[in-house]
Order: sequence, then structure tokens, then C-alpha cells
Amino acid sequence: MSRKQKKTLVRILISGALFAGAFFIPVEGIWKLGVYLIPYFVIGWDVLWKAVRNISHGQVFDENFLMSIATIGAFCVGEYPEGVAVMLFYQVGELFQSYSVGRSRQSIAALMDIRPYYANLEKPDGSFEQVDPDEVNIGDIIIVKAGEKIPLDGVVVEGISSLNTSALTGESVPRGIKPGKEVISGCINLNGLLRVKVTKEFGESTVAKILDLVENSSSKKAKSENFITKFARYYTPVVVIGALLLAVIPPLILGGGWNDWIGRALIFLVISCPCALVISIPLSFFGGIGGASKKGILVKGGNYLEALSQTELVVFDKTGTLTKGIFQVSAVHPGEIEEKRLLELAADHHLHHHVQLDVQHEPHPRVADVGGNQLQPKREVHRRAVDATRVSDVEEMSGRGVKALVDGQTIWAGNGKLMDLAGAKWRECHLHGTVVHVAAGSEYLGHIVISDQVKEDAAQAVQELKALGVRKTVMLTGDKAQVAKEVARQLGVDEVHAELLPGDKVQQVESLLKEKSGKGKLAFVGDGINDAPVLSRADIGIAMGGLGSDAAIEAADIVLMDDHPSKIAEAIRISKKTLRLVKENIVFALAVKVLCLALGAVGLANMWEAVFADVGVSVIAILNASRALKVKTKSQS
Repeated sequence: MSRKQKKTLVRILISGALFAGAFFIPVEGIWKLGVYLIPYFVIGWDVLWKAVRNISHGQVFDENFLMSIATIGAFCVGEYPEGVAVMLFYQVGELFQSYSVGRSRQSIAALMDIRPYYANLEKPDGSFEQVDPDEVNIGDIIIVKAGEKIPLDGVVVEGISSLNTSALTGESVPRGIKPGKEVISGCINLNGLLRVKVTKEFGESTVAKILDLVENSSSKKAKSENFITKFARYYTPVVVIGALLLAVIPPLILGGGWNDWIGRALIFLVISCPCALVISIPLSFFGGIGGASKKGILVKGGNYLEALSQTELVVFDKTGTLTKGIFQVSAVHPGEIEEKRLLELAADHHLHHHVQLDVQHEPHPRVADVGGNQLQPKREVHRRAVDATRVSDVEEMSGRGVKALVDGQTIWAGNGKLMDLAGAKWRECHLHGTVVHVAAGSEYLGHIVISDQVKEDAAQAVQELKALGVRKTVMLTGDKAQVAKEVARQLGVDEVHAELLPGDKVQQVESLLKEKSGKGKLAFVGDGINDAPVLSRADIGIAMGGLGSDAAIEAADIVLMDDHPSKIAEAIRISKKTLRLVKENIVFALAVKVLCLALGAVGLANMWEAVFADVGVSVIAILNASRALKVKTKSQS
């Protein structure tokens, strides 16, 4: 609880005690008024002051004005206890609202407590000093000790450790790190000392971009938030005028009964205060964005969270989104040569293409990963160092493959066109994937089938999306049609378009946008790097694997800080829950207020019912809105 909240609580307690004591003081007339004015001013002086100050600034119709008029009016008609009670319970409600909002902000602040406050800058003599991260330049070496946050993006030059990335990704499993690996700001070094070469200034670092994204998310309001803002702008003056008419017209027509009708008008004013709507609706979206952040899902604004709940079509990029983007040897089909020898020749041959082979002890190394700059079996392996001196005269044949001399022997590796050029009699492969044929001179040695591996939770993601009401799933890829159709079949994707250029993807999205309903939305899911045009064109752009990707953070409306497709379904569940809470609060608050307003107008509701209609409804709505921050989703597989 903040200092201001503590002061308010003390005032509530003092005023409550004085208010209770006033009932037992046997005084009448002006003295009775004075007795009740003391607790009234103790608890309500700030409300009265705000009302006067806002009126002087031209802001007349707000909750401070309504409470001031209602309570002063109650004193004017002799209802002293009701006047104090209304102000007391109003302040109780305000304290509760402030505390709830503060807790929500603290939850998000704790979640996003990734801002580094210092960096250990290494000096030329090997020592280091603590400096502000802003003072570190690109190329500087920083020291990150165990338990410290990594302050800036960089590359590890020395040290082995593991990183806690939970604040960024929502994943609890640490990530191993070693020299040559990139690290990003905001992660926590769990063990070991790391020397990191800085690659980005603090203002351009991952942590700075994420913090800016989260802090500015509230500026992009959803339609529901904008509706409530406009509603309150017109609603409050209308009810004030209505209360005035209620106080004046009936006594003039009926001839007398001024105190009774003024009392009804005051009750009408208390009931009409729109606090429940004005506070609970933004709090719901704020909580929804915070709850999504807990799961490593960054939403750039309430408008995108609202749109996500209306998703009808989900369009996926393939490589890096539904698949790992890391190619794997799925089959080895040798001719008159051992599988191991075929793989060794392929690895030697591709040395100048930065491919390294880890040779497996046992045969059939069908699970070796070919990605980035290494081919790596998943089972236990030993690494065979490739001697660069053995490879020479490397020649790349555009659209065909590569020719090189390995140990003085001409080795060809590529597609069927390259085999025809080498004069080798090659054979087709019945398996799906990229087929690399290998020949020594004109002698065909066999082929290796390489395929991009489907992510473990990709099929689950597609199933969950359909269960959440997504009408169609589509996959767009520049890969071959045969490969794309096989991936779509494995995952259960409804429609696939293959062999597309980036411009073709935009055209396909344009066409798909025509298929959605009036309120429906199309979400495109890509890697945020080469899919920027499509991410921008879709109703909702979702970037996969955004951890450390500037392009993802910049291009997308929603950023998934890891590469799990199932997070898309989680994001939709969170958005639907948030919108459900918003609708519940709107319906509940308006229904209670309309009922109480009607009862108050005909004299069936007293000031205590009015207090419930204002403070009670606000408290209930805020409690309901705070549920948005508590996200219960299916565990990540």
C-alpha cells in the first residue's frame, strides 16, 4: 500500500469513528450539524477541493462534482448521517479501486522487472566498474556475474552458463549459453561468469524495446474503452440535468414536497456516478495485457487484444513458424557406399558452405540436424573435424548445387540437373523433402533427404485454434508444393499455398481478407523478419520467436517471445476472457444503475441503496476485472 493510500485509510478510520460517535451525542439543531460536519470534512475535503478545482478548469461533470452536490444537498435537507455516509463509502470505494489498480500495476511491473540498472564495464587493465547501461558503447566488453541481469544485447566471448529467460518468454526452463552465442538484455545469468561483447546500444536493446512496448500499450485503446469514455462524457451531464428536473418539476406540478423530491434527486445523483464503468473496463484490458505478458505474449494495445477475440482466419508462414527452420537429415539412401561415408563426403563437400558433420557411431544417422552452420545428430555422437586443406576448387552451380575437389576427387552434390551435368545416372526419391544427390566423378553414390522439422506443438496449435472458433487455417510458403502439402497434412491445416514470393503472400492475404465476415479478423503469424509486409497488411500481425528479434517487435501487433505456435491459442483465450469480463461489467453496472435510478426516481430507494449502486457496484466490477490478470492456460508441451 502506497503512502497516499495509507493516509486515506487513516482518514477513513478517523472519520468512521467520529461518524459512529456522532450517533451517541445528544445534540440538536446547529450543534448536530456541526457534529456531523467534522467527520464529513475529515473524509471529504479532498473531494470538495477537486470538484472546485475541476470546475475552475472547465471540467464540471465528473464523480467529484456528483459526490459534492449529493452530499452537500443531503446536509441542506437535514439528512446529515446520509451525507457523511455517502462520502465515507465513496472514499472506501476509491481506496479499494486505487489499491486494485496498484496491485495490477505491481504485478506487471514485477513481471517486467527486466530493466537493468547498471553494467559492469571491463577496463583495459582487466578490472571493471559499474556504469549506467546508457554509457556502454557497441564493441565494449561487459562482465555479467552469476545472479545479475544481462544489461545489453551482445555476444558471449568467454564463459559458460545458463540463462533464466522467464521474464521474457514465460518459460521456466533455463537456456544454455557458451562462447559465440548471442545473449539479450533482460535475461538473468544463473551461474558462471560471462564476458559479453556489446552489439547494441541500450536504447536499441531488446529490453528497452520491450519496456517501451508494454508502457505504451495503454495508449492504444480498444473500442470498448473508447465507447465507455464517450459514454461517460455524455452520460454524466444528462443525469445531472435529469436530477435537477426531478428536484424542480414534480414539486411545481404537485405543489409542494420540495424536501422529498430534492432527496430523490440527490439519491439519483449518487446512483448515477459511472465509476464502475470508467475504472473497471480499462482495468480489464490492463489486466488482460498483463496476463498475456506473464505467458511471454506482448500485446501492443487493448485494440489488438479485442481484435484477437474476433479472429476467424489464421494464416501461417511455414518456415520458422510451424516448422523449426532447422533442417534435419530424414533419410540416407546410399548406392555402393556406406551411409556414414556418404554423409562424410557431403559434409566435406559443403565445408565452404559452413556445414559441419557430426558423425554417429552407429549406422543410420537419420536424425542429424542441418541448420545454421552445423549438422548435428540428436543421439550420442562424436565430432569429426573437417580439414579445410582437403577441399579445393569449390564451384557453385546456380540452381543445381556445388562441385568441389575432395582429396583430389571431384565430388558433385545437388539436384538432378547437377547429376545430369556430371553424367551420373541418378534415381528419384519417393520421400518428401529436399533431396541432395551425391556423385564422385560420374559415379552416382546415393542421395540424402533433408527436411524441415515440424515443431512439437504445431499440430496442437492448429487443433486448439479450431476449438476456439477459428473458421479456417491457411499456410503460405515459398517452399515446394509437395513439401508444403505434406506439412499441411501432418498439421491439419485447411489450405496451403506454396512457391510464393513475399509479394505473392500479400496478394494471398488480400484475397483471404475478402472471405471473412464483417466483424471477423484475419491474423497472420510469421517470423517478423521476412514477413513484415504481410504482418502489416493483416488485421492482426503476430510475430513468432520474437526473442531478440527487432523486426518482430517493430512489425507485429502481438509478439510471442518464444517460438511455440500454441501460444497463439493462449493469446486468443486470454483475449476472449478479457472481452467476456468487459461485457459482464458493462451489463452488470448498467443493469444495476438503471434499476436503482428507476427506484430512486419513484422514491423506493434511499441513500443506502444509492451508495451500493455506486460504491458496491464499482467494487464488484473491479474485483471481476482483476480476474483478467490471472491467466490459467494449458501447460506448454
